[in-house]
Amino acid sequence: MCPASDAILMPTNYRRPVLDSSTVFDHSGPFEAPLTDEVLRAVEAQLGHRLPTAYVDLARRHNGGTFARDAHPAPSRTTWAEDHVGVVSLAAIGRTADFSLCGELGSAFWVAEWGYPDIGLYIADCPSAGHDLIALDYRSPGEPTVVHVDQERGYRITILAPDFETFVAGLVHESEYDLNEAAPDPQR
Repeated sequence: MCPASDAILMPTNYRRPVLDSSTVFDHSGPFEAPLTDEVLRAVEAQLGHRLPTAYVDLARRHNGGTFARDAHPAPSRTTWAEDHVGVVSLAAIGRTADFSLCGELGSAFWVAEWGYPDIGLYIADCPSAGHDLIALDYRSPGEPTVVHVDQERGYRITILAPDFETFVAGLVHESEYDLNEAAPDPQR
């Protein structure tokens, strides 16, 4: 027997945040105010890409900031480490903070000023001060993959996760890696 129509759960009735902002970010605070529909529409129009739902949901509660966990496994060596990349912060969805998607140091800056490939949106920085970045790769249809772009290796692109939510869920503390046993990078 089917429940009465007013008891049917619609997607907006049962949707819960997919990522917990209290565990994703440290306690230094967001880069911008919580994301509004108006700002989201303007940013997506300016960038020419629809942002992943998990990124939007997170920005509605905590819009950009420094990650609480500062590393992500990598399938191959990067200039940072043999088996992972370091990460620092997530860009806000907006335009007022320097490190927001449309801000002074936003995604377009890295393509125009540093020569990063125009594959999508640069969303997170790494401890190398611009020599590697994390991006949403929109080159294939569907949900963008999350990739590491390594400037020191000719802008080599390495897939880190199939989507934004998986990327953030995969962040770990860099202390989980034995940094003393890493082999030297033969490319350096």
